[in-house]
Amino acid sequence: MSYPNAPQEASPDVEEVRGRDVTFRFEARRCIHSRHCVLGQPGVFLANVGGPWIHPDAASAENLALVAQACPSGAITYERNDGAPGEPVPAVNVLRVRENGPLAFDADLRVIRPDGSVDAEHFRATLCRCGASKNKPWCDHSHADVGFAATGEPASKESQPLAARNGPLTVLPQKDGSLQVEGNLEVCSGTGRTIDRVEKTWLCRCGHSQNKPFCDGTHKKIGFKSD
Repeated sequence: MSYPNAPQEASPDVEEVRGRDVTFRFEARRCIHSRHCVLGQPGVFLANVGGPWIHPDAASAENLALVAQACPSGAITYERNDGAPGEPVPAVNVLRVRENGPLAFDADLRVIRPDGSVDAEHFRATLCRCGASKNKPWCDHSHADVGFAATGEPASKESQPLAARNGPLTVLPQKDGSLQVEGNLEVCSGTGRTIDRVEKTWLCRCGHSQNKPFCDGTHKKIGFKSD
């Protein structure tokens, strides 16, 4: 596995701040402004300031790791400089369906581009399910702008426990269609109730399925467009 904490080389789109014990990386394109960082460690992550806003030496390495792991979108990742272990691989691959919001993954995740190359390898991601994001497949908070309404507590399906609950999970956004997901995955409601256990599934990202969070082919009827 090549990503125990974060990408080894920061791209031009990633802001990197190195501290004494922890290096943070912030990828703005994935941020959904959940504010876990500025609320959890306001002395480290400064809100509404000009200039430097991440100060990794203002808290202990343990607290820095905890607040980074609370970032649901994975926009914030970290690397330990003090020799301590980094973020652990999730023991269970989980998808949480957010009320009126995105699909939140906590998994050994790979998001694949249409050409088959890897877009991202992370443990946390929030992917659009309203169909309105201008940064697909990532959520950009457009669900709030368009008034997207979808329950975070869909009905549970009959399912059997998975033989394995972790391992690589691949998400392939289908052109003008759904999110194809392959790998061991527990689909959960926003409150943690199990909705389904799957090894392969297709998730709605047009916002109009009558069987959310799962695809029912409605994207074809409404002419949904997306790479």
